[in-house]
Amino acid sequence: MSTTIGQLFEQTVQKYPEREALVDTRLDKRWTFREWNEVVNRLANALLEAGVKKGDRVSTYLYNTSEMGTILFACAKIGAVFNPINFRLKADELSYILNNAEPKIIFFEEALTAQVTQARNGLETQPLFWSINDHPPEYAANFYEKIALSSDSAPMIEINENDLYAIMYTSGTTGRPKGVMHRHRDMVEQSLALIGAMQLTQHDRGLVMAPMFHCAELHCAFLPRVQAGACSIILHHFEPERALETILNEKITTLFGAPTMWSMMLQQNLENYDLSSLRNSLYGGAPMAPALVRKCKEAVNIQLIQAYGMTEMGPAITFLMDEDQLKKAGAAGQAIYNHEVRVVKPNENGPSEPDDILEPGDIGEIIVKGNSLMAGYFHRDDATAEAMYKGWYHSGDLGYFDRDGFLFVADRVDDMVISGGENIYPREVEDLLFEHDGVLDAAVLGEPDAKWGERVIAYIKKKDPALTAEDLEAFCKSNGKLANYKRPRRYIFVDELPRNASGKLQKFLLREQLANQS
Repeated sequence: MSTTIGQLFEQTVQKYPEREALVDTRLDKRWTFREWNEVVNRLANALLEAGVKKGDRVSTYLYNTSEMGTILFACAKIGAVFNPINFRLKADELSYILNNAEPKIIFFEEALTAQVTQARNGLETQPLFWSINDHPPEYAANFYEKIALSSDSAPMIEINENDLYAIMYTSGTTGRPKGVMHRHRDMVEQSLALIGAMQLTQHDRGLVMAPMFHCAELHCAFLPRVQAGACSIILHHFEPERALETILNEKITTLFGAPTMWSMMLQQNLENYDLSSLRNSLYGGAPMAPALVRKCKEAVNIQLIQAYGMTEMGPAITFLMDEDQLKKAGAAGQAIYNHEVRVVKPNENGPSEPDDILEPGDIGEIIVKGNSLMAGYFHRDDATAEAMYKGWYHSGDLGYFDRDGFLFVADRVDDMVISGGENIYPREVEDLLFEHDGVLDAAVLGEPDAKWGERVIAYIKKKDPALTAEDLEAFCKSNGKLANYKRPRRYIFVDELPRNASGKLQKFLLREQLANQS
């Protein structure tokens, strides 16, 4: 019988009741595990009093807040299904998810009230609305008033390891998001794997700067720290200078940061910050270009560990450990405990066959199975059957194994460019562009071409305002790392590239822009 998420929390409370558990920089408040547990119990009982039953969904539309962590564990204790929603979504996108998830209660904050108010008009059900701020709109209750009236005794609800713990909506890199269902045991397994990889103990102090609604921060950083008895210091939202100040002031030892976050922090004057407390950093959500790995290692003397994965797997399926960061630069790593990863021949007419395994060096579809595999997509049996064909999750990512057994992710199946009959993997071109000192961010994709079928183009966010297309063309020609047919034939300079919360490029949005321009 596996531990549930609620039991995971209670076990930590029993072991470390007086250790500092949670720091909310927005509220300037701190809690020990004992104090936090009292708040969690109060909210759990308040949810029960509001009519929330085991299996009911409870949605959050919040930035990073201590309240979100409290809601997670309160739901876990009563068997409600936690549903954190991307705070960057607009009202119609929010309505879509709420209509799909059909939550009993929606938690939100003042900064997002306008979107919630607008989204209410498109809802097919009538959920309750609870605000974490002091002056909620007339249709919402006050979070703190509700919990002040409830008991701090532990709720007595029987929860099973196979009960649903959460519905996490996919990032929408290819269209409408799908609700990924995870059970309690899935995320206990994931948490244990991360505790081992990050060597977490009760003495660690972790910075929450990536979005908590996303599984990369929530399941790869926040939850493992709670299980290990470590403290989590929460930033309401990411700002590079604020993050560096918090590392300094709170003596942060560990954190999760997407490559874009590290890139932004490295642009600051690091001489102003004592970062010596920082022991390690997990990164993921998107590949870290080898040039950025080197800059990060040179600027901050820490261990780097990459996690590659997807929401459907919890998310982590491979780790690239610190000792392999340079000698295996660009790799996604090796499978985490109790997981198996394969690269198989893609099937154009349906799901890839799990036993059609390719040789090292051959590029194919990455498929995976293991103890953190999702239960399926909420209300999407058709998509579940296709994605979990023969018990394997079919990722849609292209990759290969080298002869040492390290996985390399080439690209998404949908992102591959075919020019003149040649397959071109955008990540290879992007990694090269990142090596140019004038490039801050890059996205490579294909656009229709009458002669070649497709041609490579690159969207560039400049670090150096003087950077030109001619500069990048000369760079790609002169370094000898890129075949001529892979070179971008057009450069488009932009202020920002569309990335989701985990740092993944949303190339479908760039394709929509191209289509609208043609």
